[in-house]
Amino acid sequence: MGEPELFLMGKGDYRTRRGKIYQGSFGKSRPKDPAKRKKKAAKAAKR
Repeated sequence: MGEPELFLMGKGDYRTRRGKIYQGSFGKSRPKDPAKRKKKAAKAAKR
């Protein structure tokens, strides 16, 4: 049996941008360096 699913939104949700800002963590919804991410996406689009 897994852990119970919680449906949170906002500060308490660690998957959202606002939740990551609140916790001080980074991930897909809050990249550490947005400029670096843009550069990587542009490079991938060239291929």
